[in-house]
Amino acid sequence: MNERQSNLLHNRRVEFPFALFYATFMTYAACENASNGAFMIMPPYKTKMVEPIRILTKKERIVKIRRAGYNLFFLKSEDVTIDLLTDSGTGAMSEHQWAALMEGDESYAGSTSFFRLKKAVADILGFRLVIPTHQGRGAEAAFNKAVLKKGDIVTGNSPFDTTRAHIEHVGATIVDATCKEAFSFKNTSAFKGNVDIKKLERTLKQCGDTVAYVLLTMTCNSMGGQPISLANIKDVARLCTAYKRPLYYDIARFAENAFFIQEREKKYRTWSVHAIVREMMKHADGALMSAKKDAIVNMGGFIALRSAELYGRISPYSILNEGFLHYGGMSGRDMEALAVGLHEGTEEKYLRHRVGQTAYLAESLHRMNVPVIRPAGGHAVYVNAGLMLPHIPWNNFPAQALAIAVYIEGGIRGVEIGSIMEGRDPNTRESRRAHTELLRLAIPRRVYSQEHLDHVIETFRAVAHHKKRISGVRFRHEAPILRHFSSTFRLA
Repeated sequence: MNERQSNLLHNRRVEFPFALFYATFMTYAACENASNGAFMIMPPYKTKMVEPIRILTKKERIVKIRRAGYNLFFLKSEDVTIDLLTDSGTGAMSEHQWAALMEGDESYAGSTSFFRLKKAVADILGFRLVIPTHQGRGAEAAFNKAVLKKGDIVTGNSPFDTTRAHIEHVGATIVDATCKEAFSFKNTSAFKGNVDIKKLERTLKQCGDTVAYVLLTMTCNSMGGQPISLANIKDVARLCTAYKRPLYYDIARFAENAFFIQEREKKYRTWSVHAIVREMMKHADGALMSAKKDAIVNMGGFIALRSAELYGRISPYSILNEGFLHYGGMSGRDMEALAVGLHEGTEEKYLRHRVGQTAYLAESLHRMNVPVIRPAGGHAVYVNAGLMLPHIPWNNFPAQALAIAVYIEGGIRGVEIGSIMEGRDPNTRESRRAHTELLRLAIPRRVYSQEHLDHVIETFRAVAHHKKRISGVRFRHEAPILRHFSSTFRLA
């Protein structure tokens, strides 16, 4: 962003004719060039409440990021202009969700709100047994303590950071069977979240009963928010049946995945998103959800199951750490909002706009030669920082360096999905090198307008002009677990 644009933002002045022309032009450009058929359309909602954005000067942002130890998690939200750190719990709830809060039953046991949530899970997902948790990692903790032991193996497509941490924390190992297309930056396959079926079968055959379960993460966050095809889901399910291994899903973004199936998988183009969701879910033994994503709530999660026996095994761990089975760390009002959000999160007009925002940002950056994963996923744009900043070695963390530069330039907060997040090998204690050094720009649901995304685009334009001057970072303090959250850094 140049000085004139900074002043315009700082003084809250907008040149409307140019802004309108630019927005219209870029929308049509995104429509023409979006490789996945999704594009920016008129939002299927209108604003009822607003929150002011505080805009700092570049000098002020430099001071703030230094004080934060060059870790964007430690920035105060008021010091961020556009917050793309995560789409988890950062969405805007609807009038119906806010109204539902007033019906919250805060009873410790037998809460009416729990039974409304249970019905919504059954209606949308088809699972009859539900264990509520305070969020996704609460579900992961209770589930993995109950089903895993030291030496077990979990396989499937690539799990995300907290999932990996909970699996490894109990002494189990992950065998990543993500398809090879996901590891090719130039590949533009429609379903780069798919499992490599041959690799999965080799793992099931060679490891036998050591494989505790197969896990499908949908969409696959670690691989750029890429979806899994329904054909691939069915192939995985057939192998699980043949080798008598249970199949579970991480469904934080199941609705986005279903929308991509409708858009990209020819066989299902005439199916509704609701029908696709039920078809996806019927092949799983259970699912874990961080409801802070596709259920568009600020807090909440659950484990959904078919087996009463497994429900009985997990329940004590959930009671111990989350609370009684009729609230699981959530208030009644949170469960009410979640029940409504499960329905709203699967509405097709909403999903079309949601996915369109992501495609618009990704394609606009691509047109400026900023290297992004294409086609865009549903919830975020992933910038290949290693490719954009080739002068920074992997162990000086180019994605973290780019995240710092983007914040300083335009007040935008993203998150590193690279070698910092990969952490250390639990056996050798050596830092693991990520396959790709990515900066994730996660778009909160129903929060930002096209003008906000245009500010992100212009910020990257400015950063690209001086990218050779960006330096890497080193650890000042390295946290022992999930180090990207709480480590601090210094410039290399």
